Amino acid sequence: MNIPLRSASPPRRSLRVIRLAALCLAGLTAAATPAQPAGPPPGPAPAVAATVTAPAKVVVSGTVPDEATRVAILSRVRELYGAERVVDQLGVGALAAPPQWTQQVQKLLGPDLRRVSQGQIKIEGHAIELVGAVDSEPTRDQVLRGVKSRLESPHYHVHDALRVHGSGQQAIDQVMANRVVEFETGNAQLTPTGQRVLDDLLPVLNTLNGRRFEIIGHTDSDGTRENNLVLSQARAETVRAYLVQRGIPAAAFVTSGAGPDKPVADNGTREGRARNRRIEFRLLA
Repeated sequence: MNIPLRSASPPRRSLRVIRLAALCLAGLTAAATPAQPAGPPPGPAPAVAATVTAPAKVVVSGTVPDEATRVAILSRVRELYGAERVVDQLGVGALAAPPQWTQQVQKLLGPDLRRVSQGQIKIEGHAIELVGAVDSEPTRDQVLRGVKSRLESPHYHVHDALRVHGSGQQAIDQVMANRVVEFETGNAQLTPTGQRVLDDLLPVLNTLNGRRFEIIGHTDSDGTRENNLVLSQARAETVRAYLVQRGIPAAAFVTSGAGPDKPVADNGTREGRARNRRIEFRLLA
């Protein structure tokens, strides 16, 4: 009796895909970017992204290998930007990371990165890409040296895509163009609209870390000159206090009150008086 032999099927080979941990810190000076949903992006590499969705918020999202890594990255981002600005959307998933990846990422996230605007630092495995705008070539060199000096492994590669966007004063003037830091009538209390203008300015001031600024208060011509000088000085001090509370060093500012002495429009009209009630930022050094 013949017994037919059935050829055995070749054994299935298991396909192992190693998904690398990745981190992306993104920041914008003006227009907001929609937050990315938590979880891995298409393809083999999940991402961790910290995206500024409004000038005062940093959203950290994506996936990391374990809870300890999640806590460590969130702690570092909160240390850099302030805990009140960080929104946690960071998850944990089954993926791999190079040896000491968490420690290297924590060291890479140094304060000099706050000098980069309209950009991001992206770390995927051993590849690091630095994109964005800085105020000058010396700042660009300082940021790159800072990132490279904190790396302890020669396996990490830094791709430089930074660009110089002009002088620091130009960057400040662009944010403040046709905008007024508003106060309550007759006092030095910021309105919500005034706070939003200052929040929009914060990322630019962070890119100018180490520089000094003069905050100058101006008023219209209503009331006595003496009272307006006092009021303009008080408003400049309020602006300084607001920015210091949000992480700018107090030593970065000097304040002055010009009262009604330097109008930019006709005080004889309502529109002109509104333009003259303003805060001016001057980059000193």
